[in-house]
Amino acid sequence: MHPAPSVIIFSTLSGIGFGLLAWLGFGYPAVTGWTAFAFFAIAYLLAVGGLIASTTHLGHPERALKAFSQWRSSWLSREGVCAVAALLIMALYGAGLVFFGTRWGFLGVIGALLSLGTVFTTAMIYTQLKTVPRWNHFTTPAMFMGYCVSGGALLANQWAEAFWLLLLTAIIQVIVWWRGDTALAQSGTNLATATGLGTMGGVRPFEPPHTGTNYLLREFAFQVGRDHAFKLRILAMVLAFAIPLLVILLPGAGHFMALIAVISHIVGVFASRWLFFAEAEHVVGLYYGKRTV
Repeated sequence: MHPAPSVIIFSTLSGIGFGLLAWLGFGYPAVTGWTAFAFFAIAYLLAVGGLIASTTHLGHPERALKAFSQWRSSWLSREGVCAVAALLIMALYGAGLVFFGTRWGFLGVIGALLSLGTVFTTAMIYTQLKTVPRWNHFTTPAMFMGYCVSGGALLANQWAEAFWLLLLTAIIQVIVWWRGDTALAQSGTNLATATGLGTMGGVRPFEPPHTGTNYLLREFAFQVGRDHAFKLRILAMVLAFAIPLLVILLPGAGHFMALIAVISHIVGVFASRWLFFAEAEHVVGLYYGKRTV
């Protein structure tokens, strides 16, 4: 799949932003006043900034509001509903902490669950796609949720929890890559099923469907070299997990080192998310001879 920058920015920043909102909703850290304002400002900048970035990928952004009406059948619509509900409820919850020094616990828990629900619905947009076998597995939402809660824990300064959540997410990420590398072959999809001609015997391409490119080739037949992907995987693991874990283990690490851990993690997630799209083999590539099984 073509790794669109807008979607990478959206899924990375919003995931971490909603993760921080979830931790704040559950009462971690227990902050009030201007300190609470700072935490909520960071969370909203990430969450809302990511959502705004995603609209640049839409063909007709002016029609985005119509997506909210399809919540019964569309994960994209459910994502929008959850995001708006989470942001509104967490705004009320944050106002109580900032202006009144009061934690409305019930409201915070609801907002936290909606924040986590937003990330889950984002993951399900990709998980539901049977045409992308690499994504069509329960490890996809597990990975999205792992990055959400571990990144949120880092931003919320919950280092003890972040340590174990980062370890768990790193394991999930490795499993996602390991399983994904064979997902297309194990899906049973090949040129015969892609063309629907399998019942007639062996199928092989005679010539390309056309001489030029088209939308399907640009968006769904992106290919990344194995060596390039391997290097990016190592980079993602080092930046997203190894460096933050080392910082957490450093005795007496201060605010500067905490900032280094957060920035490193975010950059690592960007690399991982780029691979998430770049390595996703859409079965339409079989029809154009861009994929082999």
